[in-house]
Amino acid sequence: MSNPNSTTSESLLAAAPEQPYRTAFHFQPPQNWMNDPNGPMCYNGVYHFFYQHNPFGPLFNKRMHWAHSVSPDLINWTHLHSAFTPTDPFDINGCWSGSATILPGNKLVMLYTGIDSENRQVQNLAVLKDLSDPYLKEWVKHAGNPVIDLPEEINPDDFRDPTTTWLAEDGKWRLLVGSQKDKTGIAFLYHSDDFVNWTQSDSPLLTVPGTGVWECPDFFPVWIDSTKGVDTSVVNPSNGVKHVLKVGLQDHFKDYYMIGTYSPEKEHFVPEEELTLSTLRLDYGMYYASKSFYDSVKNRRIIMAWVHESDSEADAIAKGWSGLQSFPRSLWLDENQKQLLQWPIEEIEMLHENEVSFRDKKLEGGSLHEIQGITASQADVTISFKLANLEEAEELDPSLVDPQLICTENDASKKGKFGPFGLLALASNDLTEQTAIFFRVFRKNGRYVVVMCSDQSR
Repeated sequence: MSNPNSTTSESLLAAAPEQPYRTAFHFQPPQNWMNDPNGPMCYNGVYHFFYQHNPFGPLFNKRMHWAHSVSPDLINWTHLHSAFTPTDPFDINGCWSGSATILPGNKLVMLYTGIDSENRQVQNLAVLKDLSDPYLKEWVKHAGNPVIDLPEEINPDDFRDPTTTWLAEDGKWRLLVGSQKDKTGIAFLYHSDDFVNWTQSDSPLLTVPGTGVWECPDFFPVWIDSTKGVDTSVVNPSNGVKHVLKVGLQDHFKDYYMIGTYSPEKEHFVPEEELTLSTLRLDYGMYYASKSFYDSVKNRRIIMAWVHESDSEADAIAKGWSGLQSFPRSLWLDENQKQLLQWPIEEIEMLHENEVSFRDKKLEGGSLHEIQGITASQADVTISFKLANLEEAEELDPSLVDPQLICTENDASKKGKFGPFGLLALASNDLTEQTAIFFRVFRKNGRYVVVMCSDQSR
């Protein structure tokens, strides 16, 4: 695809020598600040990706725009003009995160959070102006916005990020909006039959005390016996699905998720395990505000997330940009139906060159093995560790509220009875500079617990 007003990924790669810290195959805009992914979809065979963007500089600015890029393969991107800009009373102080829904008849709608003229977070509707436009460049904001106003009992800063909608058997569409009250995280549930008039359900889909604001919620079904994706509107458990509720905890800047059963009749979600800081996380690095979508072309669910960086504001200004997106991953339920599995989408193989591999390498405790033959600054690495036995695994401290604190207290240089195991990436010859990605294995209540870590101290 081509567009005379766009910047292609090829030109970004050509500029890499002048910008050595830019990525080569993760998504980034040409310049300036980027954060949450918004409204990703596959429409008429073209992938569309919207995202939070400050077009005026490399630092966060509340008056966010929705930037827009398109791709034939989720690898090579063409950057278009902004889809939404903060120009109306209902979003004059920022067009914040939201989601896309493809309706029957191939119609498109967007729901997004606007920061209105009174600095309240409200939910707005936009529709595509021309369905025949393959780039989906022009959107029309609904004249009656907001379509969902701020609940009276909620702080004006704590009501945002509507999900992709799903169609229930009663013919009405549902969506969630993230919030909190008195530190209780809330997923407000709304229903509508026309996307304009929304009614709040009698009770939220779920609340969890002590978790703070829930940002960028995502709610979707997964097959219990298949790695394939499933459309968001498949809601009945009798169809062989479980549901996933993902929330970003603003107080911790991490994405957590719960697997459970959704009852469309009772409008209630029952997680199999309560949300705590020791439960399931989508990722253990800098990974936040994730957003998934169903790819009907390849029958898969794909997820992307904002990779926020640790650079200072001065560094961001010097670079001229800040933030990138995780590489797209396929997402499915594991065979034990207890957690999600993720893997880079198959399109990454388009980028593979000069494969280096070795097998059956025995590593003694405390030893290092250098992988010879990788000269590129970026590589796709797959490692499989086979452990002879787990008898020496230490007991996990039962007083730990968040086992991930082990990563902070025990960096990669500290040896335990069992581990760490992992990879030293971007390591200098003398190992004074390195990024360690590793895991440790513990025992807890008769089962094994794997703690994933990344050590960026060097």
